[in-house]
Amino acid sequence: MRSRLWALVLIGGALVGAGCSDGGAGVGLAFSTRSLSAAGVTQAGDSTVVVRGNDTLVIKGVEIVLREIELERVEQTTDCPDATGADDPCEEITVGLQLISLPLGNSTDKVVTVNVPAGIYDEVEFEIHKPDDASDAAFIAAHPAFARVSIRVTGTFSQGGTRSDFVYTTDLNKEQEVALNPPLDVANAGAVNLTIRLDITTWFLSGAGTALVNPATANTGGPNASLVGDNIEASIEAFHDDDSDGLDDDGEDDDGGSSHDGPGR
Repeated sequence: MRSRLWALVLIGGALVGAGCSDGGAGVGLAFSTRSLSAAGVTQAGDSTVVVRGNDTLVIKGVEIVLREIELERVEQTTDCPDATGADDPCEEITVGLQLISLPLGNSTDKVVTVNVPAGIYDEVEFEIHKPDDASDAAFIAAHPAFARVSIRVTGTFSQGGTRSDFVYTTDLNKEQEVALNPPLDVANAGAVNLTIRLDITTWFLSGAGTALVNPATANTGGPNASLVGDNIEASIEAFHDDDSDGLDDDGEDDDGGSSHDGPGR
């Protein structure tokens, strides 16, 4: 049985480690929006461009609210019992919020490096969170645009020759459980990097993936809100990425590409 052994806790403007301590190594946490699809996609500088037919989507900013990130260790350990209690050194911790601006283009942004116990980790969990209650009051005061909003995307959308600016927001509020395949091996020496990739080029694709939907129609309550929400959840991967290039180190071929198909359509 797996143990919830280590939490990367998001508090205020920084990440700190919490949980058991039995040696280990530094694990860097990074975020990437790098796409594995070259068809109709251009990622460079501070924008991401997606073209389908006569329609063009230019993404200029993506911000997401996260509440907690946890690594799940494969093997059971007597140091972290299943029973919870005041003296449980591995109990889950109530955390604050973090607003993360995702990197655009092909860059990968490292958020923090923390020390975690040695072991094999096969899953990463985190919460996409909609701030909306009393415990979120300070966060909302600092970021009023994110009251009841968990993700905000800005850019331009061109359809049939007509171009307009858009602001897409969602109240998606859900815990994400992402398998690490192969698992992340944290040894007692050295350092390892974990990247969470969100392929934003798939977010505004139609169900068949052959056309774009207007982001304005995907806002909360819009006709494409569920479609885009599902696309966002399907776009998430996590993997070993020591060179921080937004590609799975254990799935890259010799020329630097990836042998995995990855998310998307």
